[in-house]
Amino acid sequence: MSRIGRLPVPVPAGVDVKIAEGNVVTVKGPKGTLERTLPTEMEIKLEDGHVLVARPNDLKRMKALHGLTRSLIHNMVVGVSEGYTKTLEINGVGYRAAKAGNKLTLNLGYSHPIEMTDPEGISSAVDGNKIVVTGIDKEKVGQYAADIREKRGPEPYKGKGIKYSDEVIRRKVGKTGKK
Repeated sequence: MSRIGRLPVPVPAGVDVKIAEGNVVTVKGPKGTLERTLPTEMEIKLEDGHVLVARPNDLKRMKALHGLTRSLIHNMVVGVSEGYTKTLEINGVGYRAAKAGNKLTLNLGYSHPIEMTDPEGISSAVDGNKIVVTGIDKEKVGQYAADIREKRGPEPYKGKGIKYSDEVIRRKVGKTGKK
């Protein structure tokens, strides 16, 4: 049995879970609504404040889908009740970010500023050298944060670039001059 798949997903107060035909799960909460079509092979049930996921047999594909389905439902429930946040840090002389409306402008040492528009349902905020990406969909929050980081990833010699706040950059020793 899947260790993750067999765990029940607790549904907090104020969150409404609906399971339609074809395993279309809709989760409604105080922060918004998420809808997702999950694998039809899985059996999803709502029982006394918990969502349970069961698999039909022990084929390798079913075992993989079991834990995945449970994790996706859990991420939806947490997203509409608490939301998700990713924090990025900008390091480097002259590197900065600015926010105007839903446009994020990054000055990262290129000849031009980089403008990014916040995707639907995702918001970003700039606080000094930090960029905070928030939203209810874990996948979209992570993808947008990765897109921002990709514009100037951290480099190992001086540590310049955009990194996640909890990321550790392995530093390298630079070259030494001949004498």
